[in-house]
Parts: sequence; C-alpha cells; structure tokens
Amino acid sequence: MPRPAGELAAPAGAAPLPPSEVLNRALLASVFVIAACGLVYELIAAAASTYLLGDSITQFSVVIGVYLAAMGAGSYASRHVVSGIVSRFIDIELIIAVAGGFSAALMFLSFAWMGPGFRVVLYGLVELVGFLVGLEIPLVMRILKERLGFRDLVAQVLTFDYLGALAVSIAFPLLLAPRLGLIRTAFLFGVLNAVVALWAVWLFRGQLRRPVAAAARCVAVTVLPAAGFLSAERLTQLAEEQIYADQIVHAESSRGQRIVLTRWREDLRLYLNGNLQFSSLDEYRYHEALVHPGLAALPHARRVLVLGGGDGLAVREVLRYPQVESVTLVDLDPAITRLFADAPPLRALNADALNSPKVKVVNADAFIWLEQSREQFDFVVADFPDPSNHSLGKLYTTSFYAMLKRRLSARGMAVIQSTSPLYARRSFWCGGTTLEASGFPVTPYHPLVPSLGEWGFIIASNAPYEPPPRYPFPMRFLTPELHPALFRFPADMARVPTEVNRLNNQALVTYFESEWRRGISE
Repeated sequence: MPRPAGELAAPAGAAPLPPSEVLNRALLASVFVIAACGLVYELIAAAASTYLLGDSITQFSVVIGVYLAAMGAGSYASRHVVSGIVSRFIDIELIIAVAGGFSAALMFLSFAWMGPGFRVVLYGLVELVGFLVGLEIPLVMRILKERLGFRDLVAQVLTFDYLGALAVSIAFPLLLAPRLGLIRTAFLFGVLNAVVALWAVWLFRGQLRRPVAAAARCVAVTVLPAAGFLSAERLTQLAEEQIYADQIVHAESSRGQRIVLTRWREDLRLYLNGNLQFSSLDEYRYHEALVHPGLAALPHARRVLVLGGGDGLAVREVLRYPQVESVTLVDLDPAITRLFADAPPLRALNADALNSPKVKVVNADAFIWLEQSREQFDFVVADFPDPSNHSLGKLYTTSFYAMLKRRLSARGMAVIQSTSPLYARRSFWCGGTTLEASGFPVTPYHPLVPSLGEWGFIIASNAPYEPPPRYPFPMRFLTPELHPALFRFPADMARVPTEVNRLNNQALVTYFESEWRRGISE
C-alpha cells in the first residue's frame, strides 16, 4: 500500500511502529483527550465572558455559536491538508496548547487593560481555538482510516469524542472551575494538548522526517502552559488587581462563582462574579431596611428563615430580637458561609451571627430546599443575588413564591430583595407583579444605600402589612421618622406594568439584563 504523499518511509533501523491494535487504541485515547480539551476551552470562554460581562444566556449562546461555526470552518479547511498529515496534526496540537492554554489568562488581562477591546480578544480567541479544534478530528480520522473500516472508524472516533466531552462537562462545574479556577484549568488542558502532540511523535516516530526535533518542539511547548499553571495564582491576582480598585484581601473560586473580598482603609467589600454585594461602610443601611420594617411588625415571630444572605449580615439583624428562637439560613455556597463564620474581620462585621446557637446553616439550593421542606416560619428574608441569569431568576418566579407561601405561618410575612427601582425599574416592579400573581398582598419600599444607590425591597404577607408603631431598639439608619418615607415612590420610580415572572418565561431576567446594560431605566 503506498504511503500518503509527504510521509516518509521509515528509515532503516528505525523503531517499528506499535502493533496496529495498540496504535489504534492510543489514537482513540488521544481523541478522548482532545475532545475534552476542545470542550473545556469553549466552557472557559463562556464562563469568563459571563463573569466579566454578565448576561449568561447571551454570552453562552454567542460563544457556543461562534465556537461551533469556527469548528465547522476548521473541519472544512482540513480537506486542504493533503500531505504530511501526522506532522500537521502535531503542529495543530501545539498551537492549541498555547492558544487554548493561555486563553483564560488573556481574557481576564485584556478585560482589565483593554476595556471595550476585551470583546475583540474574547471572540478572536474563540474563533482561533474553535477553528483549530475543528481541524483535529478530521485529521485523526484520516490517520486511522488505513487501519479501520469506515463503519468502525466513525463509530469509535465519535464514541471517544462524545465520551471526552461528557467527562469534561461533568468535571468542569464540579471539580475544575471551583478547585482550579478558569486560568489554571486552561493551562492544565493546554499541557494535555502538548502531551498528545508528544505522544503522536512517539507513535509515529518512524514516519517523521526529524522525530527528535519534533519531540524537542513538543517538550518546549509543554513547558509554556506548565509554567502558566504554576504561576496561575499570580496571573489571576494581577488581572483582579486591575479590575478591582482596592486591595484584594481574599479571593477564591467556589461552585459557580468567584469570591473576592477587598479592603480600602476601613471599607471591606464583597464581590461575587465581579458584582458588588456590600460595602462595610454602609451595609447597615441595606440590612436594617431589609429586616426591620417587616420583623418589627411581627412581635410574635419565633421562627425565622433567611434564604441567601450567607454573609450573616441579615441574620445579625434578626438576632437582635430576643423573641426569635431559631434562625435557619439556607445558602447555596458553603465557601461563603464558611468564610463569614471563620474569618475574624467578617465575624466582627456580622457579630458572629453564623456561630450563634440559635442559627442553623444549610448549604443547599433554596428552590429545592423550600420544595422539600415542611417547616413553618413566621418571617422569611429572601436575600438572593440579583436575577442576572436563569438559575437565579427561578428564585423570583411564581413557582418559588407559591412554595414560599406554603412555608409561612398564618400571620407570617416575607421580605424580598428586589434590585433597584431607579436603575432597574421594570425589574423591581416585575417582582411586585409576580408576588401578587402568587397570591400575596405586597408592600414595596426603598432605602438609599450609597454604595448601591436606591435599592428596593418588597414585603409579601398573608395579611395586609401594618407598619410597626415603633422600632424596639435604636438603629444607625432606620428611625420612626424615616419609616414612612421608605414607602413613597417618586415619579421616576413609580410602578410600571410588567409581565409575571414564571419558570417558563423568565421575564425578570430579560428585564434585568436590558436595564442594567442600558443604565438608568426609562
């Protein structure tokens, strides 16, 4: 059988190729690895763009669409590789090792240094890596076609391709992103691409013109993402130092989010996926307004549920009421509750609330937990992050509120964090419309929190809300004189008609993304 054009016959004395079956299995193992690498770069680009730009649906959709289109172009371009197929495959793996391995670091650094130019880097990398990944599989199939029949070739290659994709799709959210972070994960898979190239050099050493030089090139390229992997923490720190104005005192990746804590003088600030959650200089305004207008009106309240609020700041305010016998805190992220239960400065900020014997901390999805719970509560605080994606948006739907209503006692009351009625006017009132559609009388109100701006909350109760005649203790922000003003809305924050937010439409997410992208709402 003639050799493909451009490939050389094995020189005399060269090491023989492995037996055919061993070679086939080695190549199929390579298919598994390169499929995993290809998908992880796509997931990293989508996750990074979501972290940095928000709007998860748009970012995932655009990144996946561009990536798949680029893969299609790469697959088409593979037909023009007519000689030296093994050599070209090795070269492509090495280029992917560098481009894919450094992709996450380049995205974060370009976002910090280039501003609007970040999108050029993002989609340029997506197109480049997607194109190269699209070249890989057709070349592997052409290498294997001399050893397998067409039916076996397609079946086995696609099987290992899909298995590799399955493995990384499970590992990425559960292990890779939370344990390694996006930058270190990209470097790790860049190393794997380079190792595949080195593996191919060894398998086909008898067919390469200069196998030693090819191996040396592979080793040299492997060093680059390996060095990046070892310095990933410093690169992450460098990028975040440019993104956040203040000194970073703590940063970690947990399941689904990046946790960053900054300090400037006496001001501690918590960011989740780049979004400010609180400033220690004025968080008391937010949390006093969140808790006390409702809880002060319930002198009978004994059992309290806090959903979200893993920082313990809402729990701190709840525990000021001596009649409260138990507080159940349900927060998805154990990294948050652990941080605010253990770190001395944060324990001082929340008055060690998470270590109170009255408090039970549950790390679970609030939607699932509420669905399974049979407990009754007198007062519920829903202090979730803003509905910036569909995973969070489900916590603001009629389905969730129907479950919440069942968990309230006969005279119970809930308060819901509802974003800004000034900057996200339709989003805020969508919350009120949705609560009303769920059978609640609603009472909206809004304090001014300087670090956040005008912020909104909505009281939902089984009976019409009656304001407390007084507050049982003095506070830094709330006073009886201020209380009525919280419930008055000027013309630029007045109610507007909105859709009801349901699981099957997630109208609130659409409102939120469009309003925060635009700025001040109409």
